[in-house]
Amino acid sequence: MADSKGGPEHRKDFRAPIELKVDYKKLNSFFADYTKNISKGGTFIKTKKPLPIGTRFLFKLTVPQREAPFELLGEVVWSQGDTEEPGMGIRFIYSSDTQRTDFESVVEQLMSSSLGSELAGKLLNKPMKS
Repeated sequence: MADSKGGPEHRKDFRAPIELKVDYKKLNSFFADYTKNISKGGTFIKTKKPLPIGTRFLFKLTVPQREAPFELLGEVVWSQGDTEEPGMGIRFIYSSDTQRTDFESVVEQLMSSSLGSELAGKLLNKPMKS
């Protein structure tokens, strides 16, 4: 069920292996799953019930040391159902440049705390603050 145009080999941004809680709603059903990894441009959500490719939905991402969840619009760009690791690849759709900048800053901080500032800086091609 994977989309031949999507998947890990077509990523534009490096993804760090970070697990965060994700809450979203589709057709009056609420879901709570976890990310497997995240980048500035998207995430992989581990779920046994991936949404159809092309589905757009609002989700809330719970980020450590952040008071409220980060709300983002996402679009399913690929999915895999009957595999060892079922889930869906999500592309973030930002409502404004401010939202993009704010969220990219959060992702950079998550990468820095998960991977260390030196490695995160190399992967993101920029110096990171400790």
